Amino acid sequence: KGEVETAAFSADGRRIVTASDDGTARVWDAVTGAQLVVLRGHDAEVRAAAFSPDDSRIVTASQDKTARIWDAATGRLLRVLSGHTAPVDDAVFSPDGRRILTASLDKTARIWDAASGAPTGVISGHGATVTSAVFSPDGRRILTASFDRTVRVWDATSTAPLRVLRGNDDRVYSAAYSSDGRRIVTASADSTARVWDSSTGARLATFAG
Repeated sequence: KGEVETAAFSADGRRIVTASDDGTARVWDAVTGAQLVVLRGHDAEVRAAAFSPDDSRIVTASQDKTARIWDAATGRLLRVLSGHTAPVDDAVFSPDGRRILTASLDKTARIWDAASGAPTGVISGHGATVTSAVFSPDGRRILTASFDRTVRVWDATSTAPLRVLRGNDDRVYSAAYSSDGRRIVTASADSTARVWDSSTGARLATFAG
């Protein structure tokens, strides 16, 4: 047994996937708590795990420098995503389930084809660890957070940089879009959460306490 790093519901709310530093991810029945599947294969702790939008697959991110795609029902390994040169901290599917986005200590985020596992883009520009990476709700933008104290917005197709959100006084641990994609919320080691306008980059609110 190990520490549980993250936990996430399936889209239908019937299952939960957990990522652990024992090198596994596990799928559980969200109602009964029964363990359904164990995903084994990583060579180091698993930092994150998430279901695909249709709940058929799971993507995991690991300290072994890979992300992996699994069959959510059987636990069968489908693809290994190799290319990062340092541990992978985060991995998510795009809203349409066709792409995967990973974030790494190697200062990059990377885009992958979710069917073939082929790399399709590298996002470079941060000066330190990329702690999280997510798609916008419409899948057209990518949002990354970094220990370099910035959050950045990128074009999800060309990977061109679109915007840099500056103002945090310490490392940024995570960033997320609102459901309509119009706002961004960030969490930082400077003891604040901040809300930003996703179109202009303007800071709308700061929560401290």
